Amino acid sequence: MGKIPVGVLGATGMVGQQYLALLARHPWFEAVYVAASPRSAGKLYREAVFGKWQHAASYDAERQCWDYGGTYAPQVGDLTVEDAGNVEKAAELSRKGKLSFVFSALEMDKDAVKALEERYAAAGIPVVSNAQANRWTEDVPMLIPEVNWAHAGIIPAQRKNRGWDKGFIVVKPNCSIQSYMIPLFALLDKGYELKRVFVTTMQAVSGAGFPGVPSLNVLDNVVPFIGGEEEKTEQEPLKIFGRLQDGKIVNAASPVIAAHCNRVPVTDGHTACVSVEFGAKKPGIDEVKSIWRAFQSYPQEHMLAMAPEHPVIIREEADRPQPRKDRLMEKGMAVTVGRVRPCPLFDIRFVGLSHNTVRGAAGGGVLNAELLKEMGYIG
Repeated sequence: MGKIPVGVLGATGMVGQQYLALLARHPWFEAVYVAASPRSAGKLYREAVFGKWQHAASYDAERQCWDYGGTYAPQVGDLTVEDAGNVEKAAELSRKGKLSFVFSALEMDKDAVKALEERYAAAGIPVVSNAQANRWTEDVPMLIPEVNWAHAGIIPAQRKNRGWDKGFIVVKPNCSIQSYMIPLFALLDKGYELKRVFVTTMQAVSGAGFPGVPSLNVLDNVVPFIGGEEEKTEQEPLKIFGRLQDGKIVNAASPVIAAHCNRVPVTDGHTACVSVEFGAKKPGIDEVKSIWRAFQSYPQEHMLAMAPEHPVIIREEADRPQPRKDRLMEKGMAVTVGRVRPCPLFDIRFVGLSHNTVRGAAGGGVLNAELLKEMGYIG
């Protein structure tokens, strides 16, 4: 059986290149369609990205490790870049069975992205998005498979709400929350109420895209503001922890989250210092660690290619996790935690780390697509 043919919108950008690097040796998906802005349309892909950021990671199955200088599969370089706004071209391929779905790494104006993703879905093409445009659309699931895989069950209602046949939209959350959402959910899943969370993030420069933060602004410096990040960090978890009701996703009422988001001179890897207050039932430190070590979420009969064997990895060293040492754990898809200890203001505190352009961007999108395939929504 052949691989599932997929496309990447925004293919020449940083996240788009990361998608294509991760798809280069993917066991289920094959990139056959690349689309970007009109200025790149008509060029061969290798010409369109020549001299651009190509810092993506690809997994070497033979060596069982990640090649951090990885790039797209050779045949992708010979694909002609299409205009992402030409939905009919993609729809024609879809009707012929030559395109199953698209990953969206579009970097346009938010309203323009929202409208374009909806046009693809209306044309019968599922959209697995990295963009923020549809994160707050009430019938669009914002997925972290280990946390809220069941939210994919809203897809039939989304189609019914919009009058769509085969298309739909699924999004992944912001990269800033990936370093602590799985650890928090693991505790919530064991019956511990999360009342309040205080988080300070130290976010890598690659999170700003390419060319990113000017070097003279970030070298020897910490920038204590990232536009929109604190709002996303405080609000997106409530949708992810929410419930499906009457064809929409209803946000959870708690926890209350307060965030400080900072840009730091680190290439890749978002770090979060987190303090948590529980309800009346409070776990001890050993119990917290035991829950994290044992954590698995979505049904294990769905073995996903990008899924980490251990979603949460605990480091006991006093000075870990560190981005340079821990960001590529478990194919860059694990959350590494350390410094788990009592908190004098709340109940516990810890440091979490995740790879922002793998787990937090393209890798998270690929994992979402794998989940959707296993649940029968794409294929």
